[in-house]
Amino acid sequence: MAANTSLDTTALAAVELRLAATDKLLAKNYPGDDGRRQPIHTAYVPADRYTPELPAQWGADALEAAGGVSGLQSLASTLGLKDAGRLAELVASKLESEPIEDLRLDFEDGFGHRSDEEEDQWAARAAKDVVAAVNSAVAPPFIGIRFKCFEAPTRSRAVRTLDIFISELAAHGPLPSGLVLTLPKVTTVAQVETMVYICENLERAHSWAPRTLKFEVQMETPQLILSHEGIVPSAVLLHAGDGRITSLHYGTYDYSASLGIAAAYQSMEHPAADYAKNVMQVAIAETGVHMSDGSTNILPLGDDESVRAAWALHARLVRRHLERGIYQGWDLHQNQLVTRYLASYAFYREGFDAAATRLRNYVHKIESAIMDEPATAKALGNFIRRGLICGALSAEEIVEHAGISIETLESIALAREIKKEDAHV
Repeated sequence: MAANTSLDTTALAAVELRLAATDKLLAKNYPGDDGRRQPIHTAYVPADRYTPELPAQWGADALEAAGGVSGLQSLASTLGLKDAGRLAELVASKLESEPIEDLRLDFEDGFGHRSDEEEDQWAARAAKDVVAAVNSAVAPPFIGIRFKCFEAPTRSRAVRTLDIFISELAAHGPLPSGLVLTLPKVTTVAQVETMVYICENLERAHSWAPRTLKFEVQMETPQLILSHEGIVPSAVLLHAGDGRITSLHYGTYDYSASLGIAAAYQSMEHPAADYAKNVMQVAIAETGVHMSDGSTNILPLGDDESVRAAWALHARLVRRHLERGIYQGWDLHQNQLVTRYLASYAFYREGFDAAATRLRNYVHKIESAIMDEPATAKALGNFIRRGLICGALSAEEIVEHAGISIETLESIALAREIKKEDAHV
C-alpha cells in the first residue's frame, strides 16, 4: 500500500531548485577531508643552513641529547607518560627513520635581509639541494620554502625568491610530490589572491596543469582575525584561494607582538592565542584545509635542569594542542624532536584502547554503555588513523584491537569507501 503524500512533483522540483545554490556552495567550499597526510610538525631552518643531510643529523642529535633509548624511557617516565619503554623504542625508531616530517627552508625571519645577489644564490641553491635530497631519498615527506611576505618593503624580494626557487626546481625535472610553499604574515585577502595569480603565471610558464602549485598561509596578524570591515578574513581567504591553500599556520610571536602582549607572556597558551586559533579552527572546518599551532621559543639547551624544564614545557604544549584538535605544530630546534614525538605518540597510544573498543563496538554493533553516532565514529577513526600515519600505532595493533581492516578504518575516518590498495599501511 502506497504511503500518503501531499507534495506534488512541482513542489519537489522547487525544493531542489531552491537548494541548488547551497549544494554547489557546500560541494565547492566544504568538501571535507581529502585524506592527504598531515605532518605532525613543521621544522624551520634558515635556508643557508640546509643540506640534504640535515634531517638525519637532526634525528641523530636529538637521540643523543635524549641519551638514547634508555634516556628516552627515563624522560617519558619523568613526564608521566604511560608505557615509557614502548614509547622510547618507537620514538628512537622515528628519529632514525623519519626525524622530520615537514621541513621549511626559511628565507624570511630565519634568513633575514641580505643583498639581492646573495638571496638569489641561496634561492637557487635551495632548489638544487631539495632536488638532490629527493633524488637520494633523504628528503622529508614534505619540504619547501618560506619566502618573505607580500607587504610593500619585501614584496618584490618575496616574488623573486619564489620565482627562482620554482624555476630552478622545474629545470631539474618534476616538482617534488611533497612540495610546500609558505606565504607568511598575511594581512589581507588580496595578498592571497595575489599569490594565486603568481601561481597561475608560474604554471603557465612551465606548462603545468592548473593548481599544480599550492601553498599554506601563516596567520600572524590580527587583521586576519578581524578586519577593518568587521569580517573574519581568515575564513574568507580560504575560499579566495582557488583550492590552493593547504594549511593555516598560527604564528605565536608575531601575532602576540601585534597585540602588544609583553614578551615574557607571549605563548602558545596565552588567551589571545587561543582565541585566534579558535577562530581559525572554525574557519577551516570541513574545508579540507589543515591547521597548525605555532612554536615555543624556549629551547632544550643549556644545563641539564634547563633542558629538562624546556622538554617538559614543550611536551605539555604539544599535548595541549592535540587535545584541542590541532594536530600539527612548529619545531625550531632538533632537541624539540624528542618531546614532539614522545608527547604525540603518548597521546595516540594512551587513547588507543578506548577508541579502538568504541570503534569495534560501533562497527560490529556490540551493545555497550556508550552509544556512538556516525559523526563520533568518524572522529574515532580519524584519531586512530592519525596515530597510524605518524608511527605511534601499527596496522597490526589496529586490526587486532579494533577488529577492523585498515581500509574499513579509513572508510569510516574519511566518510567514503576506501579500497584495500588505497589504504594507508
